Amino acid sequence: MAKIVEEEEEQEEEDDEAEDPGLSCGCFFCAMKQPDARLRRASVAAFFRELPYSEHDDGGAVAAVWRAAMDAPDDPELPSLGAIRCMSLLLARALADAAWCCRGQNACVPYYAAHVLGSYTIRSSAHAELAVAAGAVRPLLALLGGAMTWVERRAAARALGHLASYDATFPAVARCADEAVPLAVRAASTCIGDVYANYVALAPSKRPKYQRDLLTRGLAAEDRKAEEWASQLQCWSLYFLSCLASRDPSSHATICQDPGFLSELCRMWGGLANGDSPAGVGLLRLLCRSAVGRGAIAACPDALSGLCDLARSSDDWQYMAIDCLLLLLDDPETWHAVADATAPCLVDLAELRRLGPRRRLGDAITSALLLNDDDDGHLRVRALGTEAKEAVASLREVKIERKEREEAMSRDELLERKLLAKEKKRQGNGMFWHGEVDRAIELYTEALELCPPSGRRDRLVLHSNRAQCWLARREADAAASDATRALSLARPANAHARSLWRRAQAYDMKGGMARESLLDCLAFAGAWIDHRKHGGQPTAKQKLPYCVARMIGKQMSVTGLFAGVSAGGGKVGRDDRVGSDDPMPRCSDGDDDGDDEEDDDGDDCDRDGSEEEFYDTELRFCRSGSGLPIMAEETWSSRLAPRKKM
Repeated sequence: MAKIVEEEEEQEEEDDEAEDPGLSCGCFFCAMKQPDARLRRASVAAFFRELPYSEHDDGGAVAAVWRAAMDAPDDPELPSLGAIRCMSLLLARALADAAWCCRGQNACVPYYAAHVLGSYTIRSSAHAELAVAAGAVRPLLALLGGAMTWVERRAAARALGHLASYDATFPAVARCADEAVPLAVRAASTCIGDVYANYVALAPSKRPKYQRDLLTRGLAAEDRKAEEWASQLQCWSLYFLSCLASRDPSSHATICQDPGFLSELCRMWGGLANGDSPAGVGLLRLLCRSAVGRGAIAACPDALSGLCDLARSSDDWQYMAIDCLLLLLDDPETWHAVADATAPCLVDLAELRRLGPRRRLGDAITSALLLNDDDDGHLRVRALGTEAKEAVASLREVKIERKEREEAMSRDELLERKLLAKEKKRQGNGMFWHGEVDRAIELYTEALELCPPSGRRDRLVLHSNRAQCWLARREADAAASDATRALSLARPANAHARSLWRRAQAYDMKGGMARESLLDCLAFAGAWIDHRKHGGQPTAKQKLPYCVARMIGKQMSVTGLFAGVSAGGGKVGRDDRVGSDDPMPRCSDGDDDGDDEEDDDGDDCDRDGSEEEFYDTELRFCRSGSGLPIMAEETWSSRLAPRKKM
C-alpha cells in the first residue's frame, strides 16, 4: 500500500512539472517565477540558449533582463546562466538581420542588450571577462561607429568604457584601439549635433516611436531627456577614451590627431545633469602626461584658452584644469608656448591654498612660472610676450620681493602700513560712491601696494572692491581678474559670495563665457540661500534677488547642449557671442556671506560684512514681490552720477 501511495505522489510531481509554465512555454517571466531554484535555473538557461535564434517578438523579455541587470548588477545568477553570451549574440544578429530587428518590439533589443552588458560589467571584472569571451567587443564597436542610431551608440559607449577599465579585459579592447579611438573621438565630437538633427529638431510625429518610448516611458519631457542622454553619450565616449589613454600611452598620438577635437575638448562637460563626470578635462589631463599629448595641446591655442577659462571658474573640476597647465609648464619643451598664453590667467590663481584634493596650488603655480629664479629661467621669461612678461614680473614682486620686504620690517612699520592701507580703502569707497570710479581704482591699487602679503583678508576685500569698479567701467577682463584674485584669497577657495557675483557679471559682460558665469551664479545663489537659512531669516526672505534669478535663467538658456546647434552656430553647446544682446542688470549681492571652515594657517573663515562699504542704504533700491532689496535695472555706470559729499 505504501508503495502504491509513493508511486502516486511521484506521478503527481511529474504531472506538476509537465504543467509548469516555466518549463512548458520557455517564457522568461514564467521561468523567473519558478519557486524551485534548480528548475528556475534550468528554465532560464534554456531561455538564454534559445533566445538569439528565436523568430518571435522578444523585446519585452530582453527589457526584463535589462531591468534585472539594472536592479542587481553584481548578482552573478543570470550572467552564469548565459545572459551575457545571449546579449552578445543578439547584438550580432541585430547588426546582421535588419528585417528581424524591425519586427515589433525587436527594435529595442540592441539598445537593451548593450545596456545589459554595460550594467553587468560596471563593477565586476568576472562579468567583463564573460562579455569579452562571448565576442561582445566587435558588435559594440559597430554600434559606437553608428551602425544603428544614437540611442544604441550611447549604450555601446557605456559598455565599452567598462570593458576597457579592467586589467583582465583591457587587452581585448586594446587590440581594436586603431579602430576604437577614431570612433570614440567622432562620437564625442558629433553626438550633440546628431541627437539634435535626428531627434530634437524633428516634429514629435517624425521621431522613431521606439526611441520616444525609451526616452520618456510615458512622461512628456522628451527634449530634456534627449539632452541628458546626449550628454551621457559624450561623457561615456570620453570615459572610454580616458580608459584607453590611461592604460596605453601609444593611443595619445591617435587621440591628438584632430586639432578640432582638442580645441573643443575642454568645452565638453557633463552639464548640470552629469556634474560627476570630468568629461573633457579628465581626458586632457591624461594627455598632458605624455610628451606627444603635451606638444599637441601646447600647439592648440583654443585648448589652452579653454583650460584657462576652466581654471578661473567655480567648476568642481577647476583643479584638473590647473593640473593640466602645471604639467605643461613642467615640460621645458612646452613651457614657453604655455607660459606666454596662460601666465596672465595663472597669476590670478597664485594665492590658492587648497582646492579639492590639491594643496598649495598657488606655490606650485609660482614655482612653475618663476622657474626657481635660475639663469635659464630668466632667459625664458625675457623671451615671453609683453603681457605674459608683465604678469610674471607682478607675480615675482608680490610673492617674493614684497614678502622679503615685509620680513625686514618692524612690527610698528607693518601696523602703520596696514592702517594707511585701510585709510586708502575708505577713501576709495567714498570716491566710488561719488562717481569717481577712476580715482577709486587708483586708491584701491595704492592700498594693495601698502597692504602686507600677510593681510589676506584686507587684500581680498580690496581686489573685490576694485573688481566692482572695473564693472562700472565695463572692463570685463580686469573685473574677472580682480574677482578671481579675491576668490583665490578666500578660505576656503571660491567662498566669497560678492566676488562670485561680480565675476559672474564680468563673464556675462565679456560674452562667450556663459558656462563660467552660470557656475558662479549658482555658487553665489547657494551661499545666499544658505546664509539666510542659517541666519534665521524667514522663508520669504530666502529667495534670490530678481537680477540673480534672471542671470541664471539667461545663462542656462545659452549653456544647454543644443543651444549652439539650434542657433545655427558652428560650435556645439557653447555660447560664441562676442557680446551680449541682453545685458543683465548689475545689482548688489546683498548681505554678508560666510562659512564655518577654518584656514590652514589658523585664520577663521572670511566674513566680509562690515569690511566692505559698497552696500549701504545710500543707493536707491526697489523692492521685489518677495521683499528683497534689488537694485533697479540700470547699469552701475548710469547709477553712479557724481554727488556732493554730505
